[in-house]
Amino acid sequence: MEKSIEVRNPRTGKFDYVIIPPPQKLLAQQCQRMRRAQVRWFTLGIEGRIEALQSWKQYIIKAREKLIDALIVDTGRLSMSVFEVDWLIASIDRWCMKAPRLLRVNEYDTSVSYINLQQTAEPYPLVGVISPWSFPLLLSTVDTVPALLAGCAVIVKPSEIAPRFMAPLQATLNNIPQLRDVLSFVEGGEETGAFLLECVDVICFTGNIETGRSVFETAAEQFIPAYLELGGKDPAIVLESADLDLATSAILWGAVVNSGQSCNSIERIYVASSIFEKFYHQLITKAHKLQFAYPTIESGELGPIIAAKQAIIISEHLQDAKVAGAVIHCGGIENINGGWWCRPTVLTEVDHTMKVMTEETFGPIMPVMAFKTVSEAINLANDSIYGNGAAVFAQEEQEASLVAQHIHTSTVSINDASLAIAIPEGETNAFKFSGIGEKRFGAAGLTRFLCKKNLFIKTKPIHNPWWFNNPMDS
Repeated sequence: MEKSIEVRNPRTGKFDYVIIPPPQKLLAQQCQRMRRAQVRWFTLGIEGRIEALQSWKQYIIKAREKLIDALIVDTGRLSMSVFEVDWLIASIDRWCMKAPRLLRVNEYDTSVSYINLQQTAEPYPLVGVISPWSFPLLLSTVDTVPALLAGCAVIVKPSEIAPRFMAPLQATLNNIPQLRDVLSFVEGGEETGAFLLECVDVICFTGNIETGRSVFETAAEQFIPAYLELGGKDPAIVLESADLDLATSAILWGAVVNSGQSCNSIERIYVASSIFEKFYHQLITKAHKLQFAYPTIESGELGPIIAAKQAIIISEHLQDAKVAGAVIHCGGIENINGGWWCRPTVLTEVDHTMKVMTEETFGPIMPVMAFKTVSEAINLANDSIYGNGAAVFAQEEQEASLVAQHIHTSTVSINDASLAIAIPEGETNAFKFSGIGEKRFGAAGLTRFLCKKNLFIKTKPIHNPWWFNNPMDS
């Protein structure tokens, strides 16, 4: 049995919360109960499942302030906590609207006139979700809602670093028995997550490459599908014609929102040499205007670094760059009364020998590098093991779009940055080491939880020409 886990408050650095992982035997029994309940859940039909999800939404709305308060303690920030709760509410409506069309049975003619094809699907009985601490509620439910509507049962193991939201969220399910029986949130760390992989029929994992590789290997051994959302090192390219005011504002938001703790954050910036100095000076000016949400949660825009281990990585990346010759113009990481905080940090004189340009930093760090030709910028942007997202800025949309076509990432924001955070739409596949399988937005966000199935229906009682000759006919 995994031992109890103390949880750190990111604003104070104090360990003020404890979670107790369930014994593996009890977790296995819980999964079996959920499998049995899934049969009843599926037989409700899509209308019944939508009704249950809409009822859940109403209880979430009633518990909105409790959920926000729990997320504030989990993460130390205000605006993104509000965003997460409201995002979940909107997500339920969005998927309830899409699900009936996506789950519709389709019939087609075939190349044989008297045989029709009916395309249907069956849900995976039990979906496992393992989610990270960066957006605790959002990333625990982004796969959960469509999986439930598809007819699956879902068991979620959120990060042990930010688990406090689970109690108020689980409480919202208590008055909806049919949903409570097929949706559960489980406390635990790495051992609990590893065991969960042995109990489910499909796994959705969001986290770093190292853990993702282990999850994928275990899923392969279990012979179950795995959908992995892994790291990013998103580049921004600023062409000579770009509107600098627009570009600096967009990139600052894309790099610093949630204190840079997002796989969709802008983590490296390539700027045409003719506008390089103007760009980074303007970026520094705007960065100085952002303040910590300290001493109160309303004091500024920047929350703390949620995980202490991430603060160490950010510090290492900055030190590595400084030793290698980078110039740090503003920002840096600091400890304030036990909590780790990082100001928006702008670096120049950087190159791809530095960790800050090649490894995921996951903080509000903005290394800026000049390029001479567009081809050079594209090559630099593609010089990464990651392929999550990117941004391109130019005066004309067509000019930016032509560059975007050559960038090997699943999304590209044109004259904006990190739009995938704000607009959960569009169907893509994971690129490079940023993930495996169809991504969670677009129709595939729901249909990937279904085993697709064909029914070939013979409409006339006649012999097929490819059958063996009937002895009775000779």
